[in-house]
Amino acid sequence: MKSSQVTIKDIARELGISPSTVSRALKDHPDISPETKRVVTELAEKLNYQPNSIALSLRHSKSNTIGVIIPQVVHWFFSTVISGIEDIAYGAGYSVIVSQSNESYEKEVMDTKALFNNRVDGILISMSKETTDFAHFESLYSRGIPMVFFDRVCPALNTSKVVVNDFNAAYTATKHLIDQGYKKIAHLAGGKSLTIGKERLEGYKAALEENGIAYEERYVAYENLVDDEKHAKGLMDELLELSDPPEAVFANNDVSAIGAMMSAKDKGLKIPQDFGIVGFSNWRFTELTEPALSTVDQRGFEIGQEAARLLIKEIEASEDEVIEPTTKTLETNLIIRKSSLRK
Repeated sequence: MKSSQVTIKDIARELGISPSTVSRALKDHPDISPETKRVVTELAEKLNYQPNSIALSLRHSKSNTIGVIIPQVVHWFFSTVISGIEDIAYGAGYSVIVSQSNESYEKEVMDTKALFNNRVDGILISMSKETTDFAHFESLYSRGIPMVFFDRVCPALNTSKVVVNDFNAAYTATKHLIDQGYKKIAHLAGGKSLTIGKERLEGYKAALEENGIAYEERYVAYENLVDDEKHAKGLMDELLELSDPPEAVFANNDVSAIGAMMSAKDKGLKIPQDFGIVGFSNWRFTELTEPALSTVDQRGFEIGQEAARLLIKEIEASEDEVIEPTTKTLETNLIIRKSSLRK
């Protein structure tokens, strides 16, 4: 642990007490026992803890601006998240600056630096698919910049997060296909580095195994860094060319589901009679496909609202108040349409 980066949270973790207790002990608060004050002060001196002057100055010179970093503005899910963020932020007197990483780690690093230099009061972040090095986030964290992650979260930092229950969402989508009589079910999976992709894969596996269907790795295709219908169609083409091809697919997102639909139609398969499809996110176009696409409603607007509330609460906390990191997990809704409704 670098002494320059020691925080109240680090001291609390070492001692097994809450950050708020550490904060009050360092300020000689009368509610804290002399013994607790002693051990806190000794450890703070040992670790060379120093109050973060940059963080304190930022608290005293608010810009009333929130930064947002998302992978893609054109993505329906992220556009609804932005709407939710703005709904809460504007009502609380904050303006919003939106940056998009375009799924690029390097662009994401540039965005964090630009928002910091613009003196935003806090940042809401959904990581790019390329991001596996979290140094740029750790730098903001060490400077005391309030951050809340949503959807694609950073596993290396103990910050507040807003997510959906990706495991349950995938489980429910796959179970629906099973209930419709499909047994050989493929999965167009997301990037291997993202927590959401891992959770959805595990939910898919659990639904198969709990319903007596063996998980077969050959039925899983990973999109990794590419996210478009042509790429997904190519992956689905390969799956449908197997000697024992799948008869349904649960796709990691709706764009991939469209690619799967294109592939199935090219192979002469009737949807849903011969091949069933469920997507994820509930993009607007899902009601307009032929047949209409079953999908998981990811509740983007509510995710944005919750993330903004958590961030503003942290921004507006007094110097004596330490906000404990919170993870908000929202449940999703499965929207059943004709693409998977065989019975």
